[in-house]
Amino acid sequence: MTGSLLDDHHWHSVVIERQGRSINLTLDRGVQHFRTNGEFDYLDLDYEITFGGIPFSGKPSSSSRKNFKGCMESINYNGINITDLARRKKLEPSNVGNLSFSCVEPYTVPVFFNATSYLEVPGRLNQDLFSVSFQFRTWNPNGLLLFSQFAENLGNVEIYLTESKVGVHINITQTKMSQIDISSGSGLNDGQWHEVRFLAKENFAVLTIDEDEASAVRTNSPLQVKTGEKYFFGGFLNQMNNSSHSVLQPSFQGCMQLIQVDDQLVNLYEVAQRRPGSFANVSIDMCAIIDRCVPNHCEHGGKCSQTWHSFQCTCEETGYSGATCHNSIYEPSCEAYKHLGQTSNYYWIDPDGSGPLGPLKVYCNMTEDKVWTIVSHDLQMQTTVVGYSPEKYSVTQLVYSASMDQISAVTSSAEHCEQYVSYFCKMSRLLNTPDGSPYTWWVGKANEKHYYWGGSGPGIQKCACGIERNCTDPKYYCNCDADYKQWRKDAGFLSYKDHLPVSQVVVGDTDRQGSEAKLSVGPLRCQGDRNYWNAASFPNPSSYLHFSTFQGETSADISFYFKTLIPRGVFLENLGNTDFIKLELKSATEVSFSFDVGNGPVEIVVRSPSPLNDDQWHRVTAERNVKQASLQVDRLPQQIRKAPTEGHTRLELYSQLFVGGAGGQQGFLGCIRSLRMNGVTLDLEERAKVTSGFKSGCSGHCTSYGANCENGGRCLEKYHGYSCDCSHTAYDGTFCNKDVGAFFEEGMWLRYNFQAPVVGAKEPGSRAESSPEQQNAPPDLAHESIRFSFSTTKAPCILLYVSSFTTDFLAVLIKPAGSLQIRYNLGGTREPYNIDADHRNMANGQPHSVNITRHERTVILKLDHYPSVSYHLPSSSDTLFNSPKSLFLGKVIETGKIDQEIHKYNTPGFTGCLSRVQFNQIAPLKAALRQTNASAHVHIQGELVESNCGASPLTLSPMSSATDPWHLDHLDSASADFPYNPGQGQAIRNGVNRNSAIIGGVIAVVIFTILCTLVFLIRYMFRHKGTYHTNEAKGAESAESADAAIMNNDPNFTETIDESKKEWLI
Repeated sequence: MTGSLLDDHHWHSVVIERQGRSINLTLDRGVQHFRTNGEFDYLDLDYEITFGGIPFSGKPSSSSRKNFKGCMESINYNGINITDLARRKKLEPSNVGNLSFSCVEPYTVPVFFNATSYLEVPGRLNQDLFSVSFQFRTWNPNGLLLFSQFAENLGNVEIYLTESKVGVHINITQTKMSQIDISSGSGLNDGQWHEVRFLAKENFAVLTIDEDEASAVRTNSPLQVKTGEKYFFGGFLNQMNNSSHSVLQPSFQGCMQLIQVDDQLVNLYEVAQRRPGSFANVSIDMCAIIDRCVPNHCEHGGKCSQTWHSFQCTCEETGYSGATCHNSIYEPSCEAYKHLGQTSNYYWIDPDGSGPLGPLKVYCNMTEDKVWTIVSHDLQMQTTVVGYSPEKYSVTQLVYSASMDQISAVTSSAEHCEQYVSYFCKMSRLLNTPDGSPYTWWVGKANEKHYYWGGSGPGIQKCACGIERNCTDPKYYCNCDADYKQWRKDAGFLSYKDHLPVSQVVVGDTDRQGSEAKLSVGPLRCQGDRNYWNAASFPNPSSYLHFSTFQGETSADISFYFKTLIPRGVFLENLGNTDFIKLELKSATEVSFSFDVGNGPVEIVVRSPSPLNDDQWHRVTAERNVKQASLQVDRLPQQIRKAPTEGHTRLELYSQLFVGGAGGQQGFLGCIRSLRMNGVTLDLEERAKVTSGFKSGCSGHCTSYGANCENGGRCLEKYHGYSCDCSHTAYDGTFCNKDVGAFFEEGMWLRYNFQAPVVGAKEPGSRAESSPEQQNAPPDLAHESIRFSFSTTKAPCILLYVSSFTTDFLAVLIKPAGSLQIRYNLGGTREPYNIDADHRNMANGQPHSVNITRHERTVILKLDHYPSVSYHLPSSSDTLFNSPKSLFLGKVIETGKIDQEIHKYNTPGFTGCLSRVQFNQIAPLKAALRQTNASAHVHIQGELVESNCGASPLTLSPMSSATDPWHLDHLDSASADFPYNPGQGQAIRNGVNRNSAIIGGVIAVVIFTILCTLVFLIRYMFRHKGTYHTNEAKGAESAESADAAIMNNDPNFTETIDESKKEWLI
C-alpha cells in the first residue's frame, strides 16, 4: 500500500509492473518494490479485466470496497490503450456502466480550520425542524464540529468528535436543564472524508454517519425544537464564551465541505465575503491536511497514529522501544546478558540492535568461562534415512528457530562456532573416499555444498578418523566408507563458522539390501562476542580513527563504552555543510550530544553526580530521530529534547566519521569499546591495527567489572573481557556465586588433610599415619575464618571438626536439643571453651548459615540473619592453633585421643546437607566434588552426592525435565551420540544420584521381600520329617563368614561359582 490523501482533486499517476514474482508499484514518482506470495511465477487471469470497479457477475470477489468515483485517463494494459478502445467501442466483449468520456466532476469548496478558527453560518429562525449535514476530515480524535442555540431560550445543540466518534449533546432548558446524548461511528479521525447528518424535531432526533443506515442512532426523548439564527462550525466567537451554554470539546482542527444548514447548501464564497455570516482564522477553498504517517517513521513494524500536529508510534509486541520504535529492548548477545549478572537460560537477543533484523530466541549457556549461544532446529537426533540411491537422494531440511540472516549476524560476531554432525551407518557409504564422488554432502550458509564431515575442514574430503588416522579400515578416510555390515559411526564438529549453520543434508547410498543410516545434527553453538569487547586505546589527545560517513538522515543511534582519566575530549564527530553530529566529554561530570539538521544547533547535556574520568567503564547512548533526541549515560536519567513540528528533519553529512579528536579540537585520551552506530559495530580493533600510534584492545576490565566476581572470587584480565577465578572459594560458576554442596548419608564422613600426602605413605586404612617429624607441619594459626551452611533434622551430630598434631581442636556441633555449639581448645586451659548459640532449634530441616571468625582470643559468630556476636577466650588460653592436621565433615575418625564430648556426638554421625564449606582459603567439599589442586588432600568414606539442599538461602527444588531450562530436549537428545548435553545436570563425583539411590533401594527391598516369601512357601510345601545332614565346611568355626569357610576348604570354589553363573532352561 502506498500514498495518502489522494482525494485532493489533482491528477495522480499509477504504474504497476510485474516480472515473475517481483512487483514495482509507482505512485507519482515514488516507487515501492515487493514480491508476491506463493511459489509460481505465472499469473493466470480470468477472461476479463475491469477498471474502476467490479461489476456484479455472481463470482466471488476479494474486495468489498465501493467502485471508484472520479476520473481516469491513459489506461494502458500491456501496451494496449484501454481508454481509446473503450471510447471507440472496440472492446469485445466490453461492459461499460455509468461512464462518460469527459471529466466534469463537480468541484466542492473545502474550508480549513485550525485551533483558533470558527465559521458562522446563518440559519432560518424559529423552524420546527433542525437539519444540518456536512463532511469533515481530521486526524484529531476530539473536537467541536457544530454549535447552535435554539430560539426562545429552549437550549442548544453541540455536535462534536470524541474518541474518534461523532456525538450529539442537546441541552433542554425548559425542563430544568435535561440533556439528550447520542453518538455513532468509530475511527473517524483517519484523515478521510466522513459525512454527518443530524435531524431533530419535536420528540425525535436521528444521527447518521457516512449515509450508512446501520449507523443511524435515534432518540424519542421529550424535545421541543425552535431553530436559532446562527450556526457555528469548528469553534465559537470569543464573546460567546460567557454565555449560558457549556463547551464540551476543544476547537476543531481539520477540513469541512458540503455544509448544509436547514436543507440549504452554504455558499462558502459568499461567506468569504462576509455576506452573510462571518469567520475567523479559516482558509476557504483549501484543505491543508498533512499525513504525518506517510512516509511511516515508525520502524520495525511499529504502528503509526497521528494528531493534527504530530504522530505517535505504538511499539507493543515489536521488541523495540523509543519514539519511533528504533531501539531494541534486548541485549545484542549472550555475552551482554552475562555481564548483567544473568545465568544460563533462554533469552531474546538482537545482534544488529536497531538494524533491520528482528530479535531471535536462543539458549545462553553461561556455565563455562566463555558464554555459549545455542540456536536450535527441528531435526530429531538419529533420524533414520532409508531407501535412497545415488541417483535419487534423500534431502533432510533443517528448520531453525531463526532466519538465516539472523543466524549469520550471530556467527559473524562470534569468536568461534561449531555444529556437531554424526552418521551411523550399516552398509551405507558416506564420502566414498578415497577417490570416489561423495554420496553425502551438506549445505551451509549461502546455499553452498560442502563435502567434508565433522572433525575435518574445508577442502578436505575426509571424516574425523581420516584426519586422526584411526579409521576402522585405514584404506578409507571415513569409517562408513569401508561399507561394513556392522554399525559404524563418523562424527565430529564442523567448526568453520563461515560455512555454518547446516541447513540441509543430502544422503545417498541407502537403497541396497541391508543398508541403513541414521543422521544427527546438533544445534549451532557459538562462543564469545567480538563486538562486545571490540576496543581501541587512544594514546594521545591528537589521535583519531576515521571511518566512512555516518548514514543517519532521519534516524540515528550511537552507543559505546569509554574509560578515561582526563576531564574532557571529543568522542566522535561527523560534519556536513552546515549539519553536524558530535559527542564529547565536556567536563569531568558532563557528556554532551550536539547536532544540527538545518534548524540551528541543538545540545543535550547529561550531568553526573560523580566524576566520569575515574578509569571505569561508562556507557553512553545517544539517539536522534524526527520526533526527538535523547542522551543517557550509564543509568542516569535520560535527557530528551523534542524536535520541532515543522522544519528540517534530515541529517546531511559528507565528511568522514572521526572517532577521537579531529580538526584541532581537544581529542580523547583513553579507551573506547563496543561502538555501535545504527546497529552496526565499528571495528575499532582492525582500524587501530592499521593506524600508526594506536593500540588495539584495551586493558583494565577488572577495574570496572571486578565486583562481579562474588564471594572472594578473583578477577582475571583477558584481552577480550575478564573471567572470575573461583579456585580459592567454596563457590563455582561464572561469577563464583553457585554453592557447591553435598548430601551426607548416615555414617558418611569427609577428611581434608592440611598436609599433602607423602609418596609411599601407607593408606589411612592401615591405621599408620606419618608423624610430624616425617612431614613439614603446617603453620600455627592465629586467625581462622570458617563459613558454611547446613541443613539437618537429626541431633546430636558433628558438623565440622579441625584436629591437630597437638591437643588443640575446633569443633562445630549440634547439641541434643538442636542448638549450635562451638568448642575451642587452644591449650592453656583444662577444659575447652564452649560457645552456645541458643537462638533456635538448628535441626529443623531448614538451611542455616554459619560464619565464625577468630583473631587470637576474639571469636565472632554470625548465625543466619542474627547480628554478629563477639566472644573472648579465657586470658589463660593460648592465641595460636598449633599444628593443624585435618578437617572433618560429618564425623571424626582420628587417631589418638579425642575429647569425650566429641566422641559422644560421633554416633551415628551427621545426616543432612553441607554447602559452601570454607576454612580460610580451603574449600574441602569443592575439592571433593571438583578436580582441583587440593583434591589429593581429600579422603571420603561413603557415597558423596552433590546437592544444593544445604544452600542458604533455601533454593527451589529441582525442576522436571519439561520445565527445566537446562534440559534442552528440543535442542539435542540425551543419547550417547551427542558429545555434550546441557540437560544431563551436574556430575556426581564419588557417588550416585540420591533420588536414583532411594528408588533403587526401595525396589531392592520389594524384590528381597518377594524372594523371602517364595522361599518360605517352597519350604512349607516340600517339608518332611526326619534327620538331616549338613555339608558344612571344615574350619567354619574359625572363619569370618560361611563364604570364607567354603573358600578355605574348597580350592575349586571359584570354578563352581563360574559354572553356577550358567542358567539352564528345562
